[in-house]
Amino acid sequence: MNEILKEKIKSLPEKPGTYQMLDGTGKIIYVGKAKNLRRRVGSYFVGVHDEKTTRLVRDIVDLQYIITSSEKEAFLLEISQIKKHVPKYNIQFIGDSTYPYIEITEEKYPRLRITRTASKNRKNIFGPFPDSYSANQTLKVLNIIFPFRKCDRMPKKTCLYYFIHQCLGPCEFEVSPEEYKTMAKKVKSFLAGNTKEYLELYKEKMDEHSRNLEFEKASEYRDLITAIEKTTEQQQVIFPDILNRDIINWVTYDNYVTVNILFMRQGRLLFSRSKIISYYLNPEEVLINYLAEHYDKNPLPDEILLPPGFDYDVFKEVFGDIIFTPQRGKKKRLLEMAEENAKVHMENNLKTFLNKENKTILAMSELESVLGIPSLKRIDAFDNSNTAGQDLVSAMVVFENGLPNKNQYRKYKIKTVENSDDYHMMQEVLYRRYQNMLMEDLEKPDLIIVDGGIHQLRAGKEVLGQLGVNIPIIGLKKDDYHKTDAIINEAEKIIKLDRHSNLYSLLYKIQEEVHRFAISFHRNVASKSIYASILDTIPKIGEATKEKLLKKYKNLENIKNASREELKELRLTNEAIDNLFLALKDVKNR
Repeated sequence: MNEILKEKIKSLPEKPGTYQMLDGTGKIIYVGKAKNLRRRVGSYFVGVHDEKTTRLVRDIVDLQYIITSSEKEAFLLEISQIKKHVPKYNIQFIGDSTYPYIEITEEKYPRLRITRTASKNRKNIFGPFPDSYSANQTLKVLNIIFPFRKCDRMPKKTCLYYFIHQCLGPCEFEVSPEEYKTMAKKVKSFLAGNTKEYLELYKEKMDEHSRNLEFEKASEYRDLITAIEKTTEQQQVIFPDILNRDIINWVTYDNYVTVNILFMRQGRLLFSRSKIISYYLNPEEVLINYLAEHYDKNPLPDEILLPPGFDYDVFKEVFGDIIFTPQRGKKKRLLEMAEENAKVHMENNLKTFLNKENKTILAMSELESVLGIPSLKRIDAFDNSNTAGQDLVSAMVVFENGLPNKNQYRKYKIKTVENSDDYHMMQEVLYRRYQNMLMEDLEKPDLIIVDGGIHQLRAGKEVLGQLGVNIPIIGLKKDDYHKTDAIINEAEKIIKLDRHSNLYSLLYKIQEEVHRFAISFHRNVASKSIYASILDTIPKIGEATKEKLLKKYKNLENIKNASREELKELRLTNEAIDNLFLALKDVKNR
């Protein structure tokens, strides 16, 4: 520890606040909060610590702090600073995905839809669901049973959904708001497990169609009954009070903690999720931060059950008096269940977590050493894609502290290059990206990677020079078997890679990810181009109709399988539909 840092620690006030640890380049690498700044920060630099904390302390060269009026204020400030700076040693809190919910939209004529932005203030939100598949399957069932509006935009006339009793037809007929409110209550009751009346009704209909030898219709009701049963079969009723609860417990091992959350909605246990997190010195701090991050993205339940033994005062101040630490009874047994889930997850996944975490840290350190860059956080990587000079696109992926940040990925359609010319394609996309960075004050990367050899590297260097942007840039060179085997640095020196090293694994992962992202974007653009060119040849199918067809059906196979009634909803004439079916008769989807 240098003398300046020693003096700063001695002069820290014994007041609440946040502290920011800085490395030798002045970057914030860790953010924390404290009731007593001097005591908390000083604890990092005394005694013997585990390997992770030792590594953090070794990287600290300077610190800054902000005094707050209370611990609650420090807590809120810490969370906002982590989001803003994405510090190297707080990265585990960034990028956790939200859970999918089903929402009844707040419109005059509401729809059912899946959302991941379910704030506590929004009404008629149902969930969470463990994944998109579960949410989509439930949404399909709800859309069949409850006749909410299906179309994104209101048409002028009723569509097929009205005639099959899956929509009330507000586009043509007056529907009162009270009718939708009644349906919303029924949805809530249905998702709470009250499905008996629906099952009985559909079993009667299935039997009736079966007796009339209408087996296709009977099978539809059979499938619907199965779907309803699957929706609620794994939901165990625990409490009759129909409250929403999150039951949270954890276990620690070494300097790692596994958190488990049991999601209970309307008295029913839905599903469980576990996560391993590493901590420095104090597990309590990392746990409270993790929960704050979780509830920043997901609605608060009516109750949060937490185990005794921790100080939850700040958490109660921020989120209200919904924290309970049961000592006995059914709620205590639920906490024990969450603890057991956490133990099992720790036992089964800690080794994999450690390997992944250590390899990423070592790879980033090795890359810093190889390139002579003192501190690497953000890497932007670019790749181009095209087919024989057609449908030219480029893509950018972003890795922060060795992990992909998909919210920062970007797609580009090439505008100024007409043929397959990687040099000028790379110039265009880099110019557009970093001119935009300068104009909109976007975050500057610590390194740019171009997927290609010396020509793409030179293209990038030229553009950065024109813009006056000083960002290190490298290319990745491939061997005769199209496998990455070397870095080409800014001085155009070739640095061979050991294919068994952590650095190679990281660069290979980045390269594969940007390639995958570019290829998937190119396929999407190219398929639309192919489909559009075929539709261009069909009489009575104009530009506007072509766009409507592609928007709704995505590909030619779906268009070919569409019913005449569905196509009429898009305002196609009988002649246009006949021409369409004739043209697509022998066309296979590509």
